[in-house]
Order: sequence, then C-alpha cells, then structure tokens
Amino acid sequence: MPVPLAVAMGDPAGIGPEITAKAWSARALHALPPFFAVGDPRSIEKIWDGPIARISNPDEAGAIFGDALPILVIGDNLEVVPGTPDVESARCALQSLEVAAGLTRSGASSALVTGPVSKAQLYRIGFTYPGQTEFVAERCGVASENAVMMLAGPTLRVVPITVHVALAEVPSLISQELIVAKARVTARGLQRNFGIEKPRLAFAGLNPHAGESGAIGREEIDILIPAIDQLRAEGIDAVGPFAADTMFHARARAGYDVALCLYHDQALIPIKTLHFDDGVNTTLGLPIVRTSPDHGTAFGIAGRDEANPGAMIAAIRMAAAQAERRADAAGNP
Repeated sequence: MPVPLAVAMGDPAGIGPEITAKAWSARALHALPPFFAVGDPRSIEKIWDGPIARISNPDEAGAIFGDALPILVIGDNLEVVPGTPDVESARCALQSLEVAAGLTRSGASSALVTGPVSKAQLYRIGFTYPGQTEFVAERCGVASENAVMMLAGPTLRVVPITVHVALAEVPSLISQELIVAKARVTARGLQRNFGIEKPRLAFAGLNPHAGESGAIGREEIDILIPAIDQLRAEGIDAVGPFAADTMFHARARAGYDVALCLYHDQALIPIKTLHFDDGVNTTLGLPIVRTSPDHGTAFGIAGRDEANPGAMIAAIRMAAAQAERRADAAGNP
C-alpha cells in the first residue's frame, strides 16, 4: 500500500478544513492518492457532514481512506468558530504544520500539503518566519536562500526572488548572488520534481521596460544581466531580462518553463489571474515534497460551504506526482 500524503489543514477557523473535506469527497473523480488530514476534526464536523475517522498513526490512513477522511487529531477540544480566528486556532495550525512536516521528514508520509494559515494570528503566538515555506525549510535543515517558493498552474510557473518584503526594500535586497542561488535551485527543482530535463528560465526586469537600457534604472544592467550570464556559463538555459508587462501572454509563456520575478506581486498577479482556482505553491530545494493551495484562509466565507477545493485538489495531485517522480528516480519500488 502506498505511503499516504499528510495534509496540514491550516487555521481551523479558515477554509482549510472545508477544502480538505471536499478534496476527499472528490477523491475518485480526480484520482487522488490516499492522504490523511492533520488538525482539529471538530473544525470539519462544524461545516461538513461526511465521514471522518480519527487515527493515531499514518499507517492507518490507507485502509480507511476509501470510506472516510482519516484525521490525525490536533486540538480536538477547540471551540473553533468558522471565520473567527484567534490565538488558539493559530496554535492548532502551527502544531498541525509541525507534526505533518515531521511525519513527512521521517518518511511516515510521502509528501506534505499545507493548508492556508493566518500569519497575523501566528505572529501573535511568537511565529517569526515570513511564511510556512521558511518554517518548513528550517525544519528540513535547509537555509532560506536554498529554498525556493514556486507558484505553478497548468499554463504558468513563477518564482518570486524576493517574497514578503516591502516593495521599497526590493532594490536593496536583490543581488547577483541571490538571483543565481535562487535560479540554481529552481532549475534543479524543475528537473527533480517536474521531470524537465533542460529547464528554460526567463527573468523579468525590475523596472518598467526592463530598465530601457538604463534610462529607467540600472538594476538590469548591473545585477540581472551579469547573473544571467553566470547562469548560462554554468549550463543553465537562462534568458532575459524582459519587460514584465509582455512576459505573461500565451505566446510568451510558450517560450519558457518558469518566469523568475524580482518581487512578490510581479509573480503573484499573473499566476493568480490565470490560475486562481487551481494554482499551487510548491517549495523547491527541500529533501521532502511540499505543496500548498495558492490562496489564503478566506475567513470571510469560512463555514458557508462556498470554498472552491480546486487548488487543494491540485496541490494534492502535484505533491503525489512529485513524490512518485522522486521515488522512481531513487529506484524505489
């Protein structure tokens, strides 16, 4: 029996429990592999009347999965109100993430899928990481610069070189060394996790019109072009920098496997425009497979049976495909 995936449901006051349950309900339609949820079962019972089975060990999940959603229990005594996050729901989210990451790191689950969390609530309980990506990377013993957040949908993949930082800080944060480090991890990740033998990396410029040959900024000349030249010298297929406003139409997207962008919105706006309901956040450079739906907690619709599970389903499918590809490459049966 295959090793199941672990799904950390995220903040129990958000839509994580709902989309996890709906993904299980759609398991046959989308040929989903066995998975088990990690989190508060009462948060599911409040919004879903389907079958659940509390488990104490991931090994139990495979036999149960066909008949009920297996749940490894965290915080079963919570009084969660859908749409009303608090420090207790944040503690449950963090503990669920910690447990699910540890199980995946130990091999008890084949991949980690993380539900949406509220960083505002997590910060209230002492969480010091920019996001779940950095937390999981540290738990895996990987330095933050060697873990790359990639957002992926059926027609576009993007990597933000800088992530959750103020836009005003971006020019001082980008460097040739940072760009090269992120690009190396991205190229290796596309080979290892997606089976792309010769990944094509396209870089967006920082400034409008990619700096207009220095007339609107010199970052492209002083930083980006030297980084791209270095990557090419290493045998990585890297091109650019391109004006970001012309990089994301269908004809342009056909020319690369991933777009590397200099700041958060430059990457996130196109991926969420094209793949709001089926975009996946995946972390490259880790010893484990980790994916996540590319959306937030949506507290405003939590508990209303309005959440679309498409991104969670896509995250589970992508995690399973990456885990299978890694296992095949390692020669595992």
